[in-house]
Amino acid sequence: MRVRLVVTFVVVALISAVTATALAYRDARTAVLQRTQNAAVNDLRERVGVVAADVDLPPDERTLARFASKVSEGIGARIVVARYQDLSATSDTLAETEGRITAELRAAVRAGSGARFQRVEWRGEPYLVVGLPVTYADGDRRTSGLEVFAITALRAERDDTAALLDSVRAGIVPVVVLAAVLALLAAGTVLRPVRKLGRATRELATGDLGSRVAVRGHDELADLARTFNETADALQASDAELRAQEAKARRFVADVSHELRTPLAAMTMVATVLEEDADQLPPDAARAARTVGAETARLSRLVDDLMEISRFDAKAVRLNASEADLADTVRASLALRGWTDRVTAELQEGVRAVVDRRRVDVIVANLVGNALRHGAPPVTVTLAVDDGGEGGEWVVLEVADHGPGLAPEARERVFDRFYKADAARTRSTGTDSGDSGDSGGQGSGLGMAIALENARLHGGTIEVGQWHGGGTVFTLRLPLRTGEEGE
Repeated sequence: MRVRLVVTFVVVALISAVTATALAYRDARTAVLQRTQNAAVNDLRERVGVVAADVDLPPDERTLARFASKVSEGIGARIVVARYQDLSATSDTLAETEGRITAELRAAVRAGSGARFQRVEWRGEPYLVVGLPVTYADGDRRTSGLEVFAITALRAERDDTAALLDSVRAGIVPVVVLAAVLALLAAGTVLRPVRKLGRATRELATGDLGSRVAVRGHDELADLARTFNETADALQASDAELRAQEAKARRFVADVSHELRTPLAAMTMVATVLEEDADQLPPDAARAARTVGAETARLSRLVDDLMEISRFDAKAVRLNASEADLADTVRASLALRGWTDRVTAELQEGVRAVVDRRRVDVIVANLVGNALRHGAPPVTVTLAVDDGGEGGEWVVLEVADHGPGLAPEARERVFDRFYKADAARTRSTGTDSGDSGDSGGQGSGLGMAIALENARLHGGTIEVGQWHGGGTVFTLRLPLRTGEEGE
């Protein structure tokens, strides 16, 4: 914008200066030539009036030459040509006049309608030629047949107008420079508040809600700055209110989860006893005992997940990282849950990285458990190392199934908390994509969100896509940090 403003100022100044120069040159040239022309006509007319009274008509060649010389002497030694019918005489016998007195001018003078003049270019030099018919002094003003032509050089006038043009042209450069300086000053005055407003807007966009701009003056920019400040105040107030409400909600969830743990412990113990003795109970009582046990376990997992997610929200989670063999870690996670025979594992050996093994186990449990519950066999777990180009090396863990897959809208929300893609993925009634266990009961809807938070805690991410053979594939990417890098 600064460049456009400066260029506009300079172009306007340049056009104005060129226009003014052209007009000034035209007017000055016209004035100089008009003055010279009027002086030449008046001088010739007056001098001819004085000298012609002593000329006898018809004149001979000698009389005509003397007449031309006297007229020339009285008008500043200009070249004078006197013509009478076929006779012609010049005040300067060495001067060439034929090329400067045109046939057109001679015809106009011969018509006897007063003084006539014409500007001509001869051998690269400008001349003014004035023609005048000599008339009798009686009342009818008849022409005598005697014609007088005066040739005046216009070199001085041409040089004067050229010098004027050069002077004005030389003045264009300072005018343009001055216009550029003024444009820079104007641009600074106008654009400085705009730059400050832009900087404050960028700061606001990056999360600095305390960014404000100073309001100066009462123009449109001041109104814009005032509106920006009012908008920022309202946004900051709304953000503070939302943060306060979010903090209250997190505290509420954490407090409720914590308070539920004690009665849940007792309920779990009782439910375990009932499940162990279920075979000795009547069928209805046994079914009720097993249902209570399953629902109590599900409630216990929900409380654990709520506690875990609240710790992520409070940023109270820390990595307990150490170097581990990732292939062994994945195999241990599958074996712990009895999934070894249900999952095809293609694990690159010797991949060691600094990770929190417990949190990697949680990620694997959620991804594989989700595929087993909601996908279709075969479920494949693949571990490999990706060099990642300039971004460094990455550990890539893919969990793929051959189920119905996730709809596009479900893939966009699969990591949202409490989201359950029942319509797209459920194989058993009431299941979801977010539980780390292997039961057929309904999960908490927090498992995938917790898995993603654990991946981010390692500096990685989890992506979901469509498997080329049908089904869904979840891809875990973790930066490959070795023990030496961690030190």
